[in-house]
Amino acid sequence: MKKMLQGACIAIGCTIFTLISGCQSSPLLEDNYYKDFSSTSPLEQKYSQRGHHNVSYAEYNSDNPSIKTISVWYPQDLDSNDKRYPMIMVVNASNTKASTYKPFFVRLASWGFIVVGTEVEQAGAGKTTSVALNFMLKNSALHDRIDTANIGVIGYSQGGAGAIRAVTEYSNSSTFKTIFTGSAAYATLAKNMGWEYNIAKVNIPYFMTAGTGSSDDTGVKDTSREFGGVAPLSSLVKNYDGISSNVFKVRARVVGAEHWQMMTLTDGYMTAWMLYQLQSDKDAASVFIGDKAELLTNKKWQDVKKNAPSR
Repeated sequence: MKKMLQGACIAIGCTIFTLISGCQSSPLLEDNYYKDFSSTSPLEQKYSQRGHHNVSYAEYNSDNPSIKTISVWYPQDLDSNDKRYPMIMVVNASNTKASTYKPFFVRLASWGFIVVGTEVEQAGAGKTTSVALNFMLKNSALHDRIDTANIGVIGYSQGGAGAIRAVTEYSNSSTFKTIFTGSAAYATLAKNMGWEYNIAKVNIPYFMTAGTGSSDDTGVKDTSREFGGVAPLSSLVKNYDGISSNVFKVRARVVGAEHWQMMTLTDGYMTAWMLYQLQSDKDAASVFIGDKAELLTNKKWQDVKKNAPSR
């Protein structure tokens, strides 16, 4: 019976991942998609929009057949100064390529980050993220412009599992300073799909999110025996509790959000997290730090829990 349920879990999971990723060749986001977002919480609204940097683009061919192309968006002023910039690696959701959601990368880079995407459509193992990171640090034309002390990773859905594995399973995993995930596939689903991760290995600040909609949380009680959605509340609780209390960690869910909405509906606080962690932005930090953290009072979010940061 258990094997049958695991098989059903795989089948249902594959169906949902296919539905949420849509047509691979069609753009998933319009150029100014973020302008439709509105929040009464001022910092969420601020960081959901563009930053003040104009953005340039570079592209590199990869010998890895899954990666195909490494695409890089970066602040335009990098071309006229000698500063180093923090870098963010983005791990794709299932059957999704960076070329289908370019506006996401442009907006994030406008906040002063080098942002890296690939054409990988099955990124759950995290291996291709590790390979792309090595390329950026050793072989890309921007290798000497990267602030190697401030590198983060973000991942959505299958890519959430891939991001967790990227920071825990590879020789360059210690390069990462922080991680954000949007609806990372829950542990049983990830294992059945071949993306098994060990959450206890995460030792860097982690902001984990999911939606309250039924595509993320079906409401079943035993997600090891029945499909629980892609990222049920129980998975956030388990992942949060499975990380050492010495690590700064935050979990929260977007009220009413379905799985496929998580990229756009978490933009503001994902950006704030990266600005706080990689640029030491004090305003962005106030989203997460202290008893009056904005995240705690934002009615768009629930099931919030955080511990005290170590720094």
